[in-house]
Amino acid sequence: MSSIIQAKNLRKYYETGKKVVKALDDVSLTIEKGEFVMVVGPSGSGKSTLVNMLGGVDVPDTGEILFEGEPLKRNSGALTKFRRKNVSFVFQFYSLIPTLTAKENIEVAAEMVFKSRKELSQIAKESLEAVGMGDRLNSYPSQLSGGERQRVALARALSKRPKLMIIDEPTGQLDEETGQRIVELIRDQAKQQQTTVLMVTHDLELEKYSERVIKMRSGKLLEE
Repeated sequence: MSSIIQAKNLRKYYETGKKVVKALDDVSLTIEKGEFVMVVGPSGSGKSTLVNMLGGVDVPDTGEILFEGEPLKRNSGALTKFRRKNVSFVFQFYSLIPTLTAKENIEVAAEMVFKSRKELSQIAKESLEAVGMGDRLNSYPSQLSGGERQRVALARALSKRPKLMIIDEPTGQLDEETGQRIVELIRDQAKQQQTTVLMVTHDLELEKYSERVIKMRSGKLLEE
């Protein structure tokens, strides 16, 4: 297996009044292509800061990130281009557009990669079918349960055929059983697409679904 991400000596500090908070404190790690990695730790441990940095949403104060061997540039234009080409995000609150159907929500995201209307329609249908939502193409978010909305959000992320998927607390709004089904679905679909997954969670019960667990506290890696 070859690496997709290398992070070297990442540091990120925030000032709150007279206090300096070390969000990341000299963090180094390597993520292999196709890995399913969970990042766990208490609130404020730096886990979301870390994955946002690896996904090109944030930049370190010091340190370097390599993606497929190439350094990530720090200017906003280059990072936007990097995210559109390589990264998909799935969040706790779904972030679906309420005035669009499930299919239309996916088509909007897939437009970053696919251009023809016929191709967009096909990709949207295939993505929804892959997560068991093929019969809800024309449903609006308000007509879907929490678990169904999260499936649509996952289908939207997968529709871009990303190299890297960043998932932040995807089960936070779901009951335990539905949450576990969603994580199983993420694992299985990502493996089919050979997508690398970084998933932030506070739920230690979900560790069994990952290939590797990174534990954090106070901006540092504790163990893997």
